[in-house]
Amino acid sequence: MRPDAFEWLRLCLVPGLSGTAQRALLKAFGTPSAATEAAHSSVAAVAGTAAANALEVPPAEELLSATLTWLDGPGHHLLALGDDDYPRALLEIADPPTVLYALGDTGMLNRPAMALVGSRNATRQGVLDAQEFARALSGSGYAIASGLALGIDSAAHRGGLAGPSSTIAIVGTGLDRVYPAANLDLAGEIAARGVIVSEFPLGTPPVAANFPRRNRIISGLSRGVLVVEAALKSGSLTTARLALEQGREVFAIPGSIHSPFSKGCHWLIKQGAKLVESAEDVLGELGAPIPPPAEPRTCPGEPGAVDPVLEALGHSPASLDALSLRTGTPASQIAADLTQLELAGRVERLPGGLYRQLAVP
Repeated sequence: MRPDAFEWLRLCLVPGLSGTAQRALLKAFGTPSAATEAAHSSVAAVAGTAAANALEVPPAEELLSATLTWLDGPGHHLLALGDDDYPRALLEIADPPTVLYALGDTGMLNRPAMALVGSRNATRQGVLDAQEFARALSGSGYAIASGLALGIDSAAHRGGLAGPSSTIAIVGTGLDRVYPAANLDLAGEIAARGVIVSEFPLGTPPVAANFPRRNRIISGLSRGVLVVEAALKSGSLTTARLALEQGREVFAIPGSIHSPFSKGCHWLIKQGAKLVESAEDVLGELGAPIPPPAEPRTCPGEPGAVDPVLEALGHSPASLDALSLRTGTPASQIAADLTQLELAGRVERLPGGLYRQLAVP
């Protein structure tokens, strides 16, 4: 544990003391201990009366003690502004966190990173795309940054772990809890082979307002943000907006005009986000080396064989009745064929009774 952990926590765990006030005090007084020991009038002159009043009340002893105990654990870190291992990319954003709690390999926070974000209620194709893009970008030297949510975030982390550059999870809770609980095993793997970070103190529950706030760190750590799937009202669009404000690149994967999960991506593309169809498109925009193409994969089945249902389905969602009309096959048989194709990972069921063909990874 760092020797000045108590001093940093004594400043940053003060209830009601904003990050803006913390940074102003550090700029004026130089060290966290000097800031917390400064006279009320001096603090008020620098950061306002509210900040001076807040510093009159020390952090909860129980939280302070619990955090110091946590920092004694293996792989547990407290990174503060001015540290050599504090993420340099975050120094470029308007509101860098004064401290970051980290679990895992903090060296990753100063390596090139790419953010992948998207819908929690992702389609199967979206999950496959996120994982494949993340794996390819990780293989090209970019750690994959995302928010440990279900859906696209989880797929992005798994893809990052499948490549050599691993993954960074930026969470909206304290690091003594995992949210959502379904990602407990994934979080453990990231802590062992990547890094999890949070600006929120231990014990912080999954408060809704914290997740949009952490998005500035996801984009801030990264060279760019790739939105894989997003509805029009999506936190992923907030991350993309923050990325633009921070001078980062924004990319979006297009989808079907019929899918609500493509609406957000299409809106971003209309606003100037770069349309990408492959990881090579992203790497090219970033000016990164593009790896040689992988060997083409063949689909199972007889060479040249084409499934008539897949051929009728094409690349746009269709209903069972529409497929029955296109193929001249009874709906009952089409339903059975679709079930088999769904089990084989060739199609997925969408809301509204529609089916969509999945690209073979």
